[in-house]
Amino acid sequence: MSIWIFFKLVGALALLMFGMKTMSEALQKMAGPQLRHVLGAMTTNRFTGILTGTFITAAVQSSTATTIMTVSFVNAGLLSLVQAISVIMGANIGTTLTAWIMSAGFSFNITDFVWPAFFVGIALIYSKKRKLIGDFLFGISFMFLGLGTLRQTGIDMDLAHNQAVIDFFSHFDPDSFLTTIVFLLIGSVLTMCVQSSAAIMAITMILCSTGVLPIYQGIALVMGENIGTTVTSNLAALNANTQARRAAMAHMVFNIFGVLWILCVFHPFINMICGWVGYDVTMPKGTPGFAANAAKLSFVLAAFHTTFNVANTIILVGPIKYLEKLVCKIIKPKANKEEDEFRLHFIQSGIMKTPELSVLEASKEIKSFAERIQRMFGMVRELLGEQDMDKFTKLYSRIEKYEGISDNMEIEIAKYLDQVSNAHLSDETKEKVRSMLREISELESIGDACYNIARTSNRLINSKEDFTQEQYDHIHQMFELTDDALTQMNRILVGHRQDNDVNRSFNIENEINNYRNQLRSQNINDVNEHKYTYAVGTMYMDIIQECERLGDYVVNVVEARMGVRQQDA
Repeated sequence: MSIWIFFKLVGALALLMFGMKTMSEALQKMAGPQLRHVLGAMTTNRFTGILTGTFITAAVQSSTATTIMTVSFVNAGLLSLVQAISVIMGANIGTTLTAWIMSAGFSFNITDFVWPAFFVGIALIYSKKRKLIGDFLFGISFMFLGLGTLRQTGIDMDLAHNQAVIDFFSHFDPDSFLTTIVFLLIGSVLTMCVQSSAAIMAITMILCSTGVLPIYQGIALVMGENIGTTVTSNLAALNANTQARRAAMAHMVFNIFGVLWILCVFHPFINMICGWVGYDVTMPKGTPGFAANAAKLSFVLAAFHTTFNVANTIILVGPIKYLEKLVCKIIKPKANKEEDEFRLHFIQSGIMKTPELSVLEASKEIKSFAERIQRMFGMVRELLGEQDMDKFTKLYSRIEKYEGISDNMEIEIAKYLDQVSNAHLSDETKEKVRSMLREISELESIGDACYNIARTSNRLINSKEDFTQEQYDHIHQMFELTDDALTQMNRILVGHRQDNDVNRSFNIENEINNYRNQLRSQNINDVNEHKYTYAVGTMYMDIIQECERLGDYVVNVVEARMGVRQQDA
């Protein structure tokens, strides 16, 4: 085999992988919001979950994308573990469509059809409205060009008459169980390294269809690919929460279980598949019709891949609860870290995330940010009036820490959204990103307002003066209104737009403004009447004014999320 044929093989594999990636990304961008809605709405039970996983994976041609999306949904609390496992089962079935496409590509010269598709694709790419369709056509054209080139390269390599290759495979006894295990491990390791089961499947089809690799070893490679492809989702879940890591582990356990029971019925099961396709397992090399018989091997591999995953799903869909219990035992909850430590819970580094999914994760992170800010305000309420200096100092330090965390969260979420905005987004998603950037800016301002109130409380306790009981009552009443505003804001951030009443937030903000004006007038009179000193009155109004500013920031968050302004409501 010349070096140029080797480069042609590697280049064809690169074309295939690039084409599948481009096609999958274009499909995900076109159907991004719809995929989220489908995944969220159609997983009410294990059977609809399987159908959903099958449909989405067949649509986007990437089980990895579906699995990572599912893990991210579990991490965000949108799917239960059982729902996620059922979707992953469906994804394993949906990904078998790729093998059928590839087997069709190996059965006839498909490259003649890609040139018109390239021409149409480049024309559409320069059209703003149809750019994604052009990307999809380019992707599928590259994929078929890669398949056609692989097919021709397999013919040019003439592996059936390559003595070195024949000698290598002749060292393995095709009927040996150890040989099956060796090829299973080879398939797993290669898929882990390449991170593309489609590329390894293509190589397997070349080796089998040229008659070099016996079908049993080819099937063993395919089984190894099923295990190797689960590594991606487990890598994506490394920094996720416990349930998300369990969902990724369930993917691996599901495939390993399938491989184990297939090994128990290995030869009979494969012979059954060969019978369905019409492949003669016993036909020796050199006999008339051997080449035509070997050409069916790509369809045998595709048929095995589908039958294996469907059968495995049928076996495990009933006892899915036991699978859930098993992964729960394998993946133990992480040790509880101090809640005050800064860590983004939903935004992960991940692999192959789509912009649409990234926006969803950012939205969940913003909700977590808002909840943390309300906890910070609760600490501020607790701080006011705390007379024990040790407790006061600890609580004040904790509020300072929260203020730093809010700064970091704003920066990190903004960076993430900035990366997302560099991708090609729909107009709807672009508007969401703009709104989210405004939301995190206003949430950070709420954190600053909370810290300013805490600083005023610190000034008060260091001044050795104190508020009157009436002032405390007024402050606590203002705190109550402010906390109501924060609670309503959090409801809006977690709910659907049509289910929320934006006027509730605006009404609370009006109450805060009116109460601030009332207390400001009263404070002037009280200072003039010497009910308390001017310094105490200043600190008192600083807290009241900061609460009013905090209420304004809350309204800004609500307006950004709901897409309305106060005068429009």
